[in-house]
Amino acid sequence: MPTSEILLAEPRGFCAGVDRAIEIVERAIKRFGAPIYVRHEIVHNTYVVEDLKAKGAIFIEDLDDVPPGATLVFSAHGVPKAIWAQAEERGFQIFDATCPLVTKVHVEVAKLHREGYEFIMIGHKGHPEVEGTMGQLTEGIHLVEDVSDVARVQLSQLEKIAVVTQTTLSVDDAAEIVAAVKQRFPQVREPKQQDICYATQNRQDAVKLLSPQVDVVIVVGSPTSSNSTRLRELAERLGTPAYMVDSAEDLQDAWFVGCARVGLTAGASAPEVLVQRVIERLRALGVVSVRTLPGMEETIRFPLPLGLGDKSMAASQ
Repeated sequence: MPTSEILLAEPRGFCAGVDRAIEIVERAIKRFGAPIYVRHEIVHNTYVVEDLKAKGAIFIEDLDDVPPGATLVFSAHGVPKAIWAQAEERGFQIFDATCPLVTKVHVEVAKLHREGYEFIMIGHKGHPEVEGTMGQLTEGIHLVEDVSDVARVQLSQLEKIAVVTQTTLSVDDAAEIVAAVKQRFPQVREPKQQDICYATQNRQDAVKLLSPQVDVVIVVGSPTSSNSTRLRELAERLGTPAYMVDSAEDLQDAWFVGCARVGLTAGASAPEVLVQRVIERLRALGVVSVRTLPGMEETIRFPLPLGLGDKSMAASQ
């Protein structure tokens, strides 16, 4: 393998919302004891989920699988209002690990709905974040996945229309779809601030800087991770072969034939330990040096829910 250098994207890996979600589960286990039930994968990463299972988390999709009196955590992706209501009816102790940037979208949808708005949501059908956001309403929210879907949207009125997006979309794809929505519905209201989260934007910007400088891009992330998949797609769109791996074991020697430089990044739900294992594997294949590219420094941290912060933890010990 002639590869001599790895270029690391910056930033990469965990974002503040993922850090917070994992910490909520770990603190809940520590404070209330195992098992703690988590609706859906807390974040879309195999390593993280398996690690939390080993610590005492049980991941479920159906609330019927949660015993009476249990502690329940909602995943970082958010949940429909109906799920919240069911969980409260059943008397579970609930901790909400929904990313605050997803919650911001939910709050905006609720506010504008009260003002009589109908919504076009840009996102991927079946993704739990999309189901959570659309589930804030019982009607009046329409999903579009691409530009062609925009032409098929049937609204009940044309005076008050708002657009919202999944937070982990391709920035470029979302902009193209928003443009199509504005062309068909010129009066549409856009979010005050772009719904796509800062971490998704920053990681995509880092790949835009990285891709032209390397022969191949490796994205560390699980197949279920939307933001990780967008990074791989972006690198390919920029003309660089790109592969997504769940772990170092997924690397294939054939990917690096004739490559002098490998670009390496990780989705917002992928831990740095997996990146380091990929680096170790590539060193074994002949990589000599590792260099981190300049990039946006992220300092955002989100507060924990009441009952799991430092003061409450201290009081319980």
